[in-house]
Amino acid sequence: MTKSRLFPLLRLLVITYVLLCVIVGVFQRRIIYFPFYKTEAGMLAKAAELGCQPWRAPDGTIIGWTNGRHEPPAANRLVLFHGNAGYALMRTHYIDGFGKLDGGRLWEVYLFEYPGFGARSGKLGQESFIEAGSQAIDALKAADSRPIYLLGESLGSGLASALAQCRPKDVAGLFLLTPYARLGDVAVRRFGFLPVRQMLRDPWDNVTALHDYRGPMAMLIAGQDEVVTAAQGRLLYDSYAGPKRLWTDPGATHNTVNFSVYAPWWHEVSDFLLDDTRPHLSSP
Repeated sequence: MTKSRLFPLLRLLVITYVLLCVIVGVFQRRIIYFPFYKTEAGMLAKAAELGCQPWRAPDGTIIGWTNGRHEPPAANRLVLFHGNAGYALMRTHYIDGFGKLDGGRLWEVYLFEYPGFGARSGKLGQESFIEAGSQAIDALKAADSRPIYLLGESLGSGLASALAQCRPKDVAGLFLLTPYARLGDVAVRRFGFLPVRQMLRDPWDNVTALHDYRGPMAMLIAGQDEVVTAAQGRLLYDSYAGPKRLWTDPGATHNTVNFSVYAPWWHEVSDFLLDDTRPHLSSP
């Protein structure tokens, strides 16, 4: 090929690559987050159908859903931060699994809704989610003094870890399900031909976030995870210096973890988290 033909071709390839970088950079949050939308009236109807009640902020805004209080109230509160698709009410299996342990006396489960998901307004993104998550913890603390645990599912492991980092005295423990170590690593695996680490606006670095946290951490990984990979979960688990325990669903892919109420890990995870004496909450 002559130089007269080679240079225009190279120029076209460079322009195409730069345009691809720009497109991915501009629309990256639409690639990371997959919110489903529904009107508030529709969400309330769906919640009633599922036996859930709205979880409201002090100003009356619906920020999630809960299984409601028992009498006497459950001893502990568990806040779910769900994966990147759908909305919180699609995760009522956590209410069935944790909320019914010991006749409902152990866990009051809250399904947190991200800004921009379901009927909740707001911006998609790490900063917006952390601010909303911190406000949710404030609301729970204002309501009563029962311990607050966080459950991060997939993408939600980033928010759970970030809140443990910035609110360590308020987070009694963590359960991370199909988590990643760093979102940048996941992005590189899928878009390695682009400089994604430099482009990423929401890095969600769980290894760094949990570096100084010392509460109990339970983790469940899917052995055949094709999205974040089991290796990402093991890397995060190995990096954690606090009390920890790992469960593996060997044959499960990212979205086929066994959520049957008869799965033994519900009880085992609950027992592990509650056996901890939470010294990290009282240390200076």
